[in-house]
Amino acid sequence: MKIVSYNVNGLRSALTKGFAQWVAQEQPDVLCLQELKLHPEQYPEEIFTDMGYHSHFLCAQKKGYSGVAILSKQQPDFVAYGMGIEKYDAEGRFLRADIGDLSVVSVYHPSGTSGEKRQSFKMTWLEDFQCYILELQKKHPKLLLCGDFNICHKPIDIHDPIRNANSSGFLPEEREWMCQFLDSGFIDSFRFFNQKPHYYTWWSFRANARNNNKGWRIDYCMASLSMKPFLKNAAILTAARHSDHCPTAVEII
Repeated sequence: MKIVSYNVNGLRSALTKGFAQWVAQEQPDVLCLQELKLHPEQYPEEIFTDMGYHSHFLCAQKKGYSGVAILSKQQPDFVAYGMGIEKYDAEGRFLRADIGDLSVVSVYHPSGTSGEKRQSFKMTWLEDFQCYILELQKKHPKLLLCGDFNICHKPIDIHDPIRNANSSGFLPEEREWMCQFLDSGFIDSFRFFNQKPHYYTWWSFRANARNNNKGWRIDYCMASLSMKPFLKNAAILTAARHSDHCPTAVEII
């Protein structure tokens, strides 16, 4: 089974750049999307249905903002829309699909780049998210958390760790959270297979950053420790260019 996660930075925009054709070619069994940036009536469900996907989505109340989706070839046995925490669910940040004994989450963590208020919101979210996930894991031990975490874990995950040492997304407290979250029972699937530098999933639109590979690795497929025997491979799909992000993928047996 191949699970792919992709922050599309506006689904309608991505579709104008060949996103549907890419999905048809890549054929993931499960595709987790973030930053849909649309309202429910704008969701192009028919496009994915025609490709053989069941699609479920959660939009933000604010127009043109956030939103997550899960497309799957197999109809999920159960779908959870949000975490049951209003201030987060209103922003369309969390969606879970249970397929057999596997639970897949599409998650879009907040960004703190707009100022102290949102950075504080982000840190509160991280604490609440971890509490929620640790409880969820007790009932659903085979758990995959796929999405945009908006955090680079280590210096190897960012093109300029020194100049970005005080940037949201690479702050010491964010990186510390990532360390202790992984220590609480999760595997960064990409780093499980690949410890090489210069692999990123997001690039600024400025200064030709992508062509110069000056990026950040902020998108992850996190697997619970119980998934370790089932991990077959993981990759970052840098050839996909429908967004300022690129997809990250994990294969399980």
